[in-house]
Parts: sequence; C-alpha cells; structure tokens
Amino acid sequence: MTQPEIRARGPTRRATLLMLGATALAACRHGKPFHSVDVTGALPALDFTLTRASDGRTVTQADYRGALVMLFFGYTHCPDVCPLTMGNLAQVLDRMGDGARDIRVLFVTVDPNRDTPGVLARYSAQFGPGVEALRGTDNQLADVTRRYRVTYKVTPPHGSQPYRVIHGPSVYVFGPRGRARLLIPRLYDAGADVAGVTEDMTRLVKGA
Repeated sequence: MTQPEIRARGPTRRATLLMLGATALAACRHGKPFHSVDVTGALPALDFTLTRASDGRTVTQADYRGALVMLFFGYTHCPDVCPLTMGNLAQVLDRMGDGARDIRVLFVTVDPNRDTPGVLARYSAQFGPGVEALRGTDNQLADVTRRYRVTYKVTPPHGSQPYRVIHGPSVYVFGPRGRARLLIPRLYDAGADVAGVTEDMTRLVKGA
C-alpha cells in the first residue's frame, strides 16, 4: 500500500501544527467549525504554472479564478491512496449536484516521467468533468510542492528495488480568489468523511 510510505518531515510537521492552531482560531471566527482543517491565513494563496494534460495548454492559478479549487498531488500508478481519494472527491462533486459547477479538482502528478499527458487525461476523465490533470517540469513541480509543503519522493528502480513513489495524502482547498481555505488530511479510505467534506464545500460555495 502507498499510505504506510507517507512520512511527515520537519516542514510538514511544522505546517500541521500551524494548521491545527488555525483550526481553533477559525472556530472563533466562523462559529461552527469545518469538518476539515481551516487553514485560512496559514497557507499561501494558489499560485502555480503547469501544463493541462487534456489540451497541452500552460495554465496558472489565473485560469481558475472564480472557481473553488481542490488541489491534490499524486500519481496514476498509485495503488490505493490516489484512486480512493479521487473517487471520494468525485463523490463530493456528485453529492453537491449543481452546487459543484464552480468547483475544479486539480490532480497534479508527482511522477511526470511516467504520467504522460495521454495517461493523465485518461486517468482524470474517469472521475468526471470537474476534474483536470496537470503536470510540470521538475522546477515547476518543485515550486508548487515547496509552496504548500508537500512531501514527495520518486525513486527509480535499482537492482531488486522496484520503482517507488512516496507522497503526502492531503487535499488543499482554495477559494474563488485563490485564498487557501481548507486542508483535507484524510480522504483515502472507507472511513473518509465524504459527507463532512461535502458540507464544507457547500458552505464555501454559498459563502463565495
């Protein structure tokens, strides 16, 4: 399984503590707390330059202005965490019905060597029209993952060691003006709170 390989490192641990602290503050600001972690003011705004797999176009955060963005980093060969997370995100969009029309799920591959545009386009299409797959150069990927403190590592096969990818499981949610709003830390198993995330996204849509 992929999940046992997910490891918290220094920056990730500090980010988690900061986010948990933000949760308490958010409860005071908004009254009823979110089911997800409120990271308003704790993470930088949406900012990236990547290539969209479906049409080969270079896109930035400006292309998603006005939409709620759910950003997830993974890879198409992932056996468990990625397909389960993406499937649950698709469930959230389906439950929201027309309320999901202004939400975009962006799947950013951390394994662009294997995740070609064609592979990514076919993968994202499985989860519905609100899902787009993105890939970038090494520098572009490093920039966006560093910005949100995303842990990932790709180890090519060597001797008897197979190809290995380690990545963080969180989903990052940004408001229509690009401000970081929520962190969904666990959406990759049968116990994932799909109903809670649906309620959170509905609140954000109404608030937008």
